[in-house]
Amino acid sequence: MTYLEQYVEAIESRQIIVGQELDAVLKQLVEDINDDRYIYDTKRAHRRIAFIERFCKHTKSPFHGKPFILELWEKAFIEVVYGFLRSSTKRRRFKRVILLISRKNGKSTLTAALAFTELMMGSGGSDIVCSSNDDAQASIIFLEIGAMREMFDPSSKRTHKNLRWIINKKNKSKVFKLSEKTQNKEGYNIEFGILDESHEMKDNSIAKPIEQSQSTKDEPLFVNITTEGFVNDGYLDKELQYARRVIAGEYEDDTLLAWLYTQDSEAEVWQDESSWMKSNPSLGLIKKREYLRDQINKAKLDKGDRMYVLAKDFNIKQNNAEAWLMEQDYNISTTFHMEDFIGSIALGAVDLSETTDLTCAKVLLMKKGDPTKYIATRYFIPESKVIQGSIDDKKDYLTWAKEGLIEITEGNEVDLSKVAKWFLDLYKHYKIRTYKTGYDNRFAKTWLSAMDGYGLETERVDQNRFTLSNPMKLLEADLKSRLVNYNSHPIDKWCLSNTAIKVDNLGLVMPVKVNDMRNRRIDGAVTMIILYAMWQRYRTEFLEMLR
Repeated sequence: MTYLEQYVEAIESRQIIVGQELDAVLKQLVEDINDDRYIYDTKRAHRRIAFIERFCKHTKSPFHGKPFILELWEKAFIEVVYGFLRSSTKRRRFKRVILLISRKNGKSTLTAALAFTELMMGSGGSDIVCSSNDDAQASIIFLEIGAMREMFDPSSKRTHKNLRWIINKKNKSKVFKLSEKTQNKEGYNIEFGILDESHEMKDNSIAKPIEQSQSTKDEPLFVNITTEGFVNDGYLDKELQYARRVIAGEYEDDTLLAWLYTQDSEAEVWQDESSWMKSNPSLGLIKKREYLRDQINKAKLDKGDRMYVLAKDFNIKQNNAEAWLMEQDYNISTTFHMEDFIGSIALGAVDLSETTDLTCAKVLLMKKGDPTKYIATRYFIPESKVIQGSIDDKKDYLTWAKEGLIEITEGNEVDLSKVAKWFLDLYKHYKIRTYKTGYDNRFAKTWLSAMDGYGLETERVDQNRFTLSNPMKLLEADLKSRLVNYNSHPIDKWCLSNTAIKVDNLGLVMPVKVNDMRNRRIDGAVTMIILYAMWQRYRTEFLEMLR
């Protein structure tokens, strides 16, 4: 019985669980074994499997130095890639492969082993490329191949490695890297190409040169290994859309093998732990169930974590800018009186990103023994923007001004000295002293000068994902736990409702506008996040100063 048939039998007996997409592909492949157009000859595949298990060793903890014993899914995958030949030419059927598989399931090690096997067993004079969107990602598989080579040939009798190449001295084949940084992507003679983490790519600027370089080859192989990601309408989206139409029978392309480990729904991720194997074929062997349970628990509490876990651990595509909060998260009706905080210490924050538009200033106040963060706010807008802004934003700025929620300043720009004066007025009226105030560096010179004149300390808080990610997650948790009292400020509510969350490939988040619409103001939400950045930096000192 072939490995493909063993794999399908294990799936049918429910020993192994796969999603509907892969199940459909595998059933078609079993039918294709008896299709006169193809020959299913497993000899080349089994030679590669034997080479990997005998000569390739794991290069990373906790399996470092141990033989690479392939799992059944890996053996079936290799067998299908190399086993199907065309009856008419006796040449390999599949030229392109998409392996969509969740993180920490051994995909980099598997493809590194395949590339190293190709270096040692493949056609002489071949170029084998490790490619990705950036050089660091392309280096991961390249370095893993290099580590396998060192264990296989420690004295470098048969192979040689330098910074650019891994070379088979006997047949002159070589492995190298290709990324966006590579200046000249043309002129190669690529036999075997690996494209790693293609979800990060916006276009085919790396994939296309590889495919074109394979145009003279009789049996080229281009393997796209990736998890899902956050880039909308990018290279992977287009590739998967095409692949799914092939699976559905809408397109005919028997040179493409789409091996997709996907869930059948998001609901099953939360409700049925046994379904996790659909996107994690190495679950329990490489990837730990306890790890996934922990990730799921975190994802239930944090929108950024939820998006990241669904994309990376379950291959469920995420919009890279989804609404951050549900209405129930931010619709907090509790209020407070500033008189309750006479003589208090505060942390401050401002968002000065657009001086010709809405500007926001906030302070964070607390009471000893009370975990609630009380946030006082003042918005500012130039008078030239009031009428047009009310039309564009569909919000009545004049009414808000009459209610004391927003201050209108003369001219076409917000008078930043008045933003600074608000912090001074807090001291004059309530003896509230602002310990430190966070700001973004743009447009801040006038405001900084005024704050310095008042003897108020300021600190820069850059508006990027590295700085704002943790504060944004903490604010979300506090809002959901009702530990934030922002005086039920209507402009704050509006800004919070307009805020989307953007997640990067590292799981870092930052605020953006919902659907990137200009009239969706998020200034208040951004200022609140900057305020939380200051809270994280000075929490210990701030709490010690509370009365």
